[in-house]
Amino acid sequence: MAMGNGTGPRAWYLEGANISPVMNEHFVGKVSLGGAVNFNNISFNPHGHITHTECVGHISKEFQSVNQLVRQFFYLSKVLTVTPEIMDDSHGRNEAGDRVITRACIEKVLASQTSPEALVIRTHPNDPWKLVREYSNTNPIYVSCDAIEWLVSMGVNHLLLDVPSVDRESDGGKLLGHHAFWEYPLNTAYHRSITELIFVPEEIEDGEYLLDLQFAPIENDASPSRPVLYKIHEF
Repeated sequence: MAMGNGTGPRAWYLEGANISPVMNEHFVGKVSLGGAVNFNNISFNPHGHITHTECVGHISKEFQSVNQLVRQFFYLSKVLTVTPEIMDDSHGRNEAGDRVITRACIEKVLASQTSPEALVIRTHPNDPWKLVREYSNTNPIYVSCDAIEWLVSMGVNHLLLDVPSVDRESDGGKLLGHHAFWEYPLNTAYHRSITELIFVPEEIEDGEYLLDLQFAPIENDASPSRPVLYKIHEF
């Protein structure tokens, strides 16, 4: 998903991203205002304003950089469209009415018993408002812990989703899904990544693709990213 000046999706109670020209007594960073060049500062949070790829540093006590931990960028991947289950009662971290990507949701559409290294999950309905939605205080779709543990056991190392987080918006800070995916802190899988706030257009069919997991080389737990899918053709 793209980020603009106050446009694009927002999550985690943030104001919109800000893109503004550098302006001072010696310099005008906007051509339309008389400057020689356009010269903007950009203020945003990767977790809440844009498609982003994150590493275990998102939940670890120790600083970890996605730019250091994710060093491979091409992966065989599968795109799956899932319809989240609506919880009919409250138990564990679920509340009645929660929309949850469960293991059963994924098993319904996963054609084989083996998963690729990267899994791209598109939720149904695939509303284009995902591109500009204000997610804060809406209790967005999230992933069940048993689904994450199962995907890890199947060999998924890179999980991409069109939701703000694998975890429930309000879970008391437990982030159980993140901990399960990275097996943190007892058996930490530093090489794994989660990419959130993606958007998979309808014209991209479910199936196998080559994923190019592009992200900016920023030393942070998360970085803005642009995952690109290439269709695999048989000859």
